[in-house]
Order: sequence, then structure tokens, then C-alpha cells
Amino acid sequence: MANGTMQTTVTHAPERFFRHPQSLVETDEIGPRTRVWAFVHLLPGAKVGADCNLCDHTFVEGGARIGDRVTLKCGVQVWDGVTIEDDVFVGPNVTFTNDPFPRSRRRPREFSKTLVRKGASIGANATILPGITIGAGAMVGAGAVVTCDVPPRAIVVGNPAAVRGYVDGRDLAQADLPRNHLAKSDLPKSDLPKNDLAQQHFAPADDGNGPHQPLRPTGSAGTRVMVGGSRLVTLPKISDPRGQLSFAEVEQALPFLPARYFLVFGVPNRKVRGEHAHRTLQQFLVCVHGSCAVRLFDGERGEEVVLNRPEMGLFVPAMVWTTQYKYSADAVLMVLASDVYREKDYIRDLDDYLAAVSSPPNLYVSVSNPADGPAAALAAKSA
Repeated sequence: MANGTMQTTVTHAPERFFRHPQSLVETDEIGPRTRVWAFVHLLPGAKVGADCNLCDHTFVEGGARIGDRVTLKCGVQVWDGVTIEDDVFVGPNVTFTNDPFPRSRRRPREFSKTLVRKGASIGANATILPGITIGAGAMVGAGAVVTCDVPPRAIVVGNPAAVRGYVDGRDLAQADLPRNHLAKSDLPKSDLPKNDLAQQHFAPADDGNGPHQPLRPTGSAGTRVMVGGSRLVTLPKISDPRGQLSFAEVEQALPFLPARYFLVFGVPNRKVRGEHAHRTLQQFLVCVHGSCAVRLFDGERGEEVVLNRPEMGLFVPAMVWTTQYKYSADAVLMVLASDVYREKDYIRDLDDYLAAVSSPPNLYVSVSNPADGPAAALAAKSA
């Protein structure tokens, strides 16, 4: 009190986020603990979630949406129509776009919608064309030009960006680009079972049919167990002067009686097929000509194999998410299926699949090999 007059001090509540004095923040919609560094400009109407890190010289336009725990490195611009979900990393100088046919001083009625799903990462200097969805957990390589949707957990590189591999589902942060994520072009001999027919000799059958006696294999087909109870099977291959022959028999190499088959061929190299799981259907895949890669995912682990020999088959049980890609120009993929086509048997959304395989463990029927994972358990429950 001074001269009989009471003086009061007005204090303002501290901001819930950090704002560098050289930043320009024109929006009130910023979540707690977010850090806004020097020379960042946030326009009115921009929304930024909690625990984000907006580095120097980033720009967020009104209408842009940024989730929680997002990192925008230096030089990133996020335009109206771009939505970035939680836990996304955006590297330095990544360029988003929102108008497929821009003209000076001609604003479209509505900007294209670009969506970056949860947990994705975009490398430095990548360019993202408008109207694209980058799937959850995907990895966009540095300098990539993304011209079409990126599947969940896919690794894309190049111009135009193409799928080169998939991130292991258990630890998205441990993907090693470009060394370890690529499929093995073939199984090393040391990985094949000792009874693998590729390592065996074929003896003429003693049936007295003259100079072209049939050859019979000595031993049985070798197998390699993969994620979700899938199995890579080395089929018999018989060679003689007339050519080569490979076969599979029901209840031996082929674990089910086929109800239908289909062929996949003429696939452009950059295209991805599959990207679904089956609730009850089982499949047996053989690339009878050329080569293609098959990615298997059981909800916890991912594994990939290249099919490039007609004597190599891949058994895929129910409830394993599969993707086929890296098709050679001459690839012909034959698929044997345990049932006729039923659309209701497909699970085409990865989030729906992950929800299905993450059901409480007490709902599972026990399986012979616990290492097969939740997909195999759920498949056993469905059988």
C-alpha cells in the first residue's frame, strides 16, 4: 500500500509449451510440453499436439493438423490439408504439397488431403505429392519422391518411390536401411535342412524303360518354419535329358487339398499385391517363372523370402498378413488355395488384423509351437 492506495500485481499463467522469443506463434491450439524453436511460424488455425518438437525454420499453415509427439526438423513446411498423426518423425527439408495443379493466385476450392499415419518416418529432403497416405510405421527414405500411397510398415526409396522392404513389427526404430531389410535372394545352403532335395542326388528307377529311365529323388522335401507357422518348402526336382520336373503331393509337401488356383503375372515391378490376411483360408505359393518377394507378418514379427525357383513353395496358413512385391518382369506366381473365393474371409485393413491377433491369450487354442506367435494361435482357434 502506497499513499493510502492498494497496488496489485497482475500475473499471467505460464504457457503450457515452450516458445522461443524469435518464433512467431499465431495459434492458441498447441498442446502441453511442445517446444517451438527459433524462426518457427505457426499460422492461425494450425493445430499442434502435445510433446512435439518444432525445429528452426518450420512453417505450419492454418488447417494443418499435427498430432502428439511429432518431430519436425529444420526447414519443414506443413500446408493446409496435411494431417500428421502421433509419433511421426519428419526429417529436415521434407516438402509436402497440397495442390496437384497449382496456379499463381488461384486458390482451389479445397486442398488435397495428405495423411501421415501414426509412427511413420520421413527422411530428409523427401517430397510428398498431394492426396497421399503414408501408412502407419512406414519409412520413407531420404530424397524419395512419393507419388502414391505407402503401405503400412513399408520402406520406400527412390524417384519415384518404390517399396524396397518392410520394417519389423516388433521394433520400428531398428530398421536398417538399406542393408538388413531386404529379402534374401535365396536361402543359404547352410540354412537348408540336411535332407533338402536341392542337395541330393537322383537315381534312375530300375524299371527297365530304356535310355530315358525315370529319375526318382532320394529323400523327402526339406522345410523351413517361418513366422505365423508359415513354411518354406523345397519341392522335389527331377532332371533328365528331356528336361526338369517338380511336383507336390497332398498331405506331404502340400498340406491341404486345393479348392482353386490362380496365377498372378504381368505385374509392374513397382506394384505391391496382397496386403491382406485370411481368416480361415490356407495358401501354397510357387513362383513358377521369374521371381517375386513375399513378406509375412504375424502381428509381432516380420519375415521375407524371395521365391525364384519352381521347386520352392511357400505354405501360408490362415491369419498371416502377406504382401507380394519386387516382381520380375517375367514373374508368374501360382497360388493354390484351400477354399473358393469368399470376400468375407479377407482382412484387408492392417489395423483390423492387428486387433484380431491381439485378442486376449485365453481365447487362443494352444498350438504345437508357441514360437509361431499369435497369428498361428488365432488360426488354430479358427480351424
